Amino acid sequence: MKLILAMDLRQNLVVHGKSGQRETYKPLDWGCSPTAEPIGFVQSIRPEYLYIADLDRIGGTGSHDAIIQKCAKNVRWCYVDRGCQSPSDVLTGENIVNIVGTETGGSDLSRYHGGFLSIDVKQGLVIPSGKDPVEVLASAQHWDFEGCILLDVSAVGTEKGIDGQVLEKLRSAYDGKLMYGGGVASCADLETISESGFDGAIISTALHRGIVPVAWIRRGCCC
Repeated sequence: MKLILAMDLRQNLVVHGKSGQRETYKPLDWGCSPTAEPIGFVQSIRPEYLYIADLDRIGGTGSHDAIIQKCAKNVRWCYVDRGCQSPSDVLTGENIVNIVGTETGGSDLSRYHGGFLSIDVKQGLVIPSGKDPVEVLASAQHWDFEGCILLDVSAVGTEKGIDGQVLEKLRSAYDGKLMYGGGVASCADLETISESGFDGAIISTALHRGIVPVAWIRRGCCC
C-alpha cells in the first residue's frame, strides 16, 4: 500500500489544521520539517509520494500553481487538488496527477477524464451533495478516472482513528484504485486501511507527531 504525505497550502506556506475548518489553519511550524516554506518542506522530508491541497485556490482566494509544479519535481508522483471546476481546469507539469474534488467539481462528474476523483466527506456525507459516499463510489465505477480518494475532511488532523467495517463497505463499492485520507492515528490504522483493500493512505499529523516513521514516507510504503 502506498503511503502519501499530505501538504496543505495557504498563503504560500504549509499549514496544519483540523476538521476542515480552514480559516483556523496555521503554518506548520512543528513536526518533521524545519520550515513551512513549501519547497523547503518537501526537500526536508523527501517523500516518495505527495498530496497537495491548494486551499487558496479551492476557496477562490489565490493560487499556488508555480509552487506546486516545483514541489512535484522532487517526488515520484504529486497528487494535486486545487479546486478543479471543469475538465479544462487542470495543472500540467512533471509528476503531477490532477484531482477532481466533489467539493468543487460540479454536479456532473462524468464529464471528467483522467486523474483521480476525491470524494470529500464531512460528517459521513459527501459534500456538497449530501450523498452517501458508497453511492458516489458506485457511480464512479462508470466514470473515467484513474482512481478515487475517500477523503474524510472532518477527520483531518483529529487522529480519531479508523473504522475497519466502514472501510470495507467503501472498498466493496468500487473496483478501481482507492486511497484513503483523514484521521489516521497509528500504524495499526494503516494496517487496517491496507487489510481493507485500499491502495494508498494519505497522512500528515501522524507523521509529524512521530507516530509513523519518516522512513516509511520516504520509501512510499508501510515497512
